[in-house]
Amino acid sequence: MGGSARNPGVLQRDDSPSQSPYQRLSQRMLDISGDRGVLKDVIREGAGELVTPDASVLDITLWGMELGLLSMRRGELARFLFTPTYAYGTLGCPPLIPPNTTVLFEIELLDFLDSAESDKFCALSAEQQGQFPLQKVLKVAATEREFGNYLFRQNRFYDARTRYKRALMLLHRRTAPAEEQHLVETAKLLVFLNLSFTYLKLERPTMALRYGEQALVIDQKNAKALFRCGQACLLMTEYQKARDFLVRAQREQPFNHDINNELKKLASYYRDYMDREREMCHRMFAPGDSGSTIGEN
Repeated sequence: MGGSARNPGVLQRDDSPSQSPYQRLSQRMLDISGDRGVLKDVIREGAGELVTPDASVLDITLWGMELGLLSMRRGELARFLFTPTYAYGTLGCPPLIPPNTTVLFEIELLDFLDSAESDKFCALSAEQQGQFPLQKVLKVAATEREFGNYLFRQNRFYDARTRYKRALMLLHRRTAPAEEQHLVETAKLLVFLNLSFTYLKLERPTMALRYGEQALVIDQKNAKALFRCGQACLLMTEYQKARDFLVRAQREQPFNHDINNELKKLASYYRDYMDREREMCHRMFAPGDSGSTIGEN
């Protein structure tokens, strides 16, 4: 789930005799918990469906925040009041939030991922999936890829790979009409790039190269695919292939900082490699100290 929450504002402690800040604000807010423990004021309306209980949630630590998010739609901006029971409780969160404190949050919901919908679709057989329109397949595949991206950002690379491969399986299964095949190929391209990058993180350059090259079958001038292939070849010490890929990537994006740095790294690695080769040759063919010959008794 993508969203942002501003730092909580401390309104009052429960043992304070003055309730005016809380009371004034809470009078015009909607009770969404049923006990006035979580109050909401919509600042900007969202659109679409409400967040589902099975949606992917990022960094949600407060019970009140979870309840609040379940009341929101994509693009919505809202202000929430959480009483201590739904916030930091009797302990607070030192040193910023004292014990028994009612807090104020502003939350903007950028997007969320519905895992339930995706999981149900992926559990269907290929024949059953084929009965759905192409847009449904593309939507589920995109959701799986977004889950993979979420896991990737958490450095959970094996889990990310599983999600990317699920997305790819859905796209491989689907036969689209000629006029819509480009939509499938575009979706595959993104997954191939994700898998290539993931295998680089897993230090498996052979697989990274494989998926990078599959991306290039779809788009032979794709700078990201060329870059990933170059990185994989560099890890495999295939310096000439690495140079070929990286030079092609640089041709597409001549001012790309990452590509240019990788070419510099390649040049440095290649110099070190040649120095080692020359040293090895020197040791192999340097004259020996002894003048004896093979077969001499």
